[in-house]
Amino acid sequence: MRANVLILEDDAEIADLISLYLVREGITAKSVPSAEEALTAFRGGDWDLVTVDLNLPGRDGFEFLEELRRVSRVPAVVISSREADEDKLRAFSGGADDFVGKPFNPAILAARIRAHLRRAAYDRDEGERPRGVNPALSRGPFALDIEGRSLAKDGKDVGLSPREFELFSFLFRNPGAVFSTRELYAKVWEQNYGDIMTVSVHIQRLRKKVEDDPVAPRWIKTVRGFGYRFSGEGSPDEDAH
Repeated sequence: MRANVLILEDDAEIADLISLYLVREGITAKSVPSAEEALTAFRGGDWDLVTVDLNLPGRDGFEFLEELRRVSRVPAVVISSREADEDKLRAFSGGADDFVGKPFNPAILAARIRAHLRRAAYDRDEGERPRGVNPALSRGPFALDIEGRSLAKDGKDVGLSPREFELFSFLFRNPGAVFSTRELYAKVWEQNYGDIMTVSVHIQRLRKKVEDDPVAPRWIKTVRGFGYRFSGEGSPDEDAH
């Protein structure tokens, strides 16, 4: 797999270990010890994915994620010993696509990075394909363009990250069906093991972008005790919010 991965890690031994396993996969890897150097390297290079440690000298990993998301949507995998729920929520809210706790199995980490790279490559390939008949699906105020991987609401483009698009698309194409957090993680993230908390975080991010009132969502609803569903009718009900 040809790809360029930037490793933001201030522990040289851990950085070398990650790099070793990625290089074995044919992936080019470069490590930097600080957020400042990572931002400089990122702006000066063509990166396909970045791994992020949270405990860093100077700016921490959270600040780096915020800066990164201002300029890019490349996959970001957090690798950190800070595994408290509030740290994971903050990382996902800041733009992380995955969270791997320390210590970690380097072979499994490399496999997860490959999965993110494959998906990102697929997204790029889809975006570069010439368009024929527009396969947009319409429902309510939304028009979902599967081939162009874009969403419009009331004729205006809704800027979604690749993962947000995949999650919305899955729910949108299954209106009324209720999916648990674990089911969505397996179907959209295509992983059976990992931090399923990212599903709820992405739901929150989607609501901020597609709902008129994210606090009282009309379209992406929580069915208490079961999971989430896309409301085809867009009308409020008693068992979901």
